Amino acid sequence: MDEFRLPSSLERSQRVLVSGAGGGFDVYTGLPIYERLRSLGKQVFLGNLSFTELEATNAKRLAHALVAVDANTSGEDLYFPERMLAAFLSRRGENITIYAFEKSGVAAIREGYQHLVELLEVDAIVLVDGGTDILMRGDEASLGTPAEDMMSLAAVAGLDVPTRIVTCVGFGIDSYHGVCHANWLENVAALTEAGGFLGATALLEKMPEVRLYVDAVKTAESATRHRSSIVNGSIVSAIEGRFGDHHRTPRTQSSKLFISPLMTLLWAFDLLAVARRNLYLSRLEQTRSTWDVLLAIEQFRATVPSRPIESIPY
Repeated sequence: MDEFRLPSSLERSQRVLVSGAGGGFDVYTGLPIYERLRSLGKQVFLGNLSFTELEATNAKRLAHALVAVDANTSGEDLYFPERMLAAFLSRRGENITIYAFEKSGVAAIREGYQHLVELLEVDAIVLVDGGTDILMRGDEASLGTPAEDMMSLAAVAGLDVPTRIVTCVGFGIDSYHGVCHANWLENVAALTEAGGFLGATALLEKMPEVRLYVDAVKTAESATRHRSSIVNGSIVSAIEGRFGDHHRTPRTQSSKLFISPLMTLLWAFDLLAVARRNLYLSRLEQTRSTWDVLLAIEQFRATVPSRPIESIPY
């Protein structure tokens, strides 16, 4: 129980791309997976849907919506999660590239992923979500912040890669965006019935993979005090044993938080099972921008009744 484990199909893979689905600091939630796979002797690469103005950097462009970021990439000083992570890992002696995707619609993001599949010869892709709303299928009371997650999910679902997995960590965080977690648990139950739920594991502070994650988050918090990640900060607070309305950043002072041990659980799902249950993913195929994605989701939402908000009865 105190050893960090991953689905067996992933631990059998040899060359794995771990990529943040929802943008911003999502890639950080993939660090325990990154470290576990590296300890097993795998080749592991990191990617992230980026919120940074990548056009304003000197990052090498690899495809229309894909650039390569490393510790020496120039760009915004106050908010550049990909470079921060590359710099953090370089201080450990790992001169790694973070492959950053621009928000530009499903087709261009898929093109970027396909480029990496061929360039890196990956046999597995893990989309990592900070929070859990990547599992929202479209008829819930609220979808949270779906656009970026769905761009990534649709892009990777259209690839030919042997192993594709979705992970999410931070159960309860998305209540800030109106997510009904009873709806979410119902989705997990449906995925379980379909054979798409691959298991969950707790992130324990004594695990070396988790220590790396916590150190990386704390380093990023020190560098970006006014734009630090609320999601990762909440997860780290839960890992450290905090509970309830605990605040580690001024960004959350106007909100009431509910930090709990459930935020430490990392859930894993078969990516195609998640994609098949989504009710509107096919509508995103021709999108060229985030606005196109948002419009397609809004138009879909107007056509279906929403499941009622329910409280978890305990």
